[in-house]
Amino acid sequence: MAKKQNMDERLNAIRAGVLGSNDGILTVVGVLFSVAAATPNRFTILLAGFADLVACAFSMAGGEYASVSSQSDTEKAAVALEERNLKDDYQGQLGAVAEHYVSRGVSQGTANAIAAELLMKQPLATVVNVKYNIDLGHYMNPIEAAVASLVSAALAGLLPLIAMLFLPPDLRFWGTIIVTALTAGIIGYLSAKIGQGLVKRAIIRNVIISLITIAIHYGIGLLF
Repeated sequence: MAKKQNMDERLNAIRAGVLGSNDGILTVVGVLFSVAAATPNRFTILLAGFADLVACAFSMAGGEYASVSSQSDTEKAAVALEERNLKDDYQGQLGAVAEHYVSRGVSQGTANAIAAELLMKQPLATVVNVKYNIDLGHYMNPIEAAVASLVSAALAGLLPLIAMLFLPPDLRFWGTIIVTALTAGIIGYLSAKIGQGLVKRAIIRNVIISLITIAIHYGIGLLF
């Protein structure tokens, strides 16, 4: 029977999705405005935008997979180390767990009793949780993070691409700017909620960054 995901595992996929969507929309809208400023040809705009969307989505997925795999490997290595330490230096591990509770205001005698009972029942799970804040058997999933990043980057990048291609010529640029700013604002809101940050600041920051990205790339397109 599969273990139920803990909060860190669930947030891992959500975090990857938010980062993927942010990169997806910014990279795609940047390419779109560069190309659209240089040529009105819809096929050229579609080709450039779609190629960048695919490249960005797979790049984000690959980066997430490598990053989360490294984190997961580190966690597993820490668990293996503590498993050996329990065999070679049980008293040292007992003392480390007791000290953990002492540092949180528990008296030495009570801390020793808690440590002894916990190590008698779940020695490895207790040690890795106390030392590394790792829930035994729960590791970050690189595939889940990669898929979340890939899908979110593709979907977010698709929004400005659709706006640029299908809006009437006289509304193409302003409509895409509005779509991008709204999407960037939503992504900023989600990122702030997940990270428990300042929502208003995150929204404003994301919208401003998206507008700056558009302005820079539009300027580059006009040069050609």
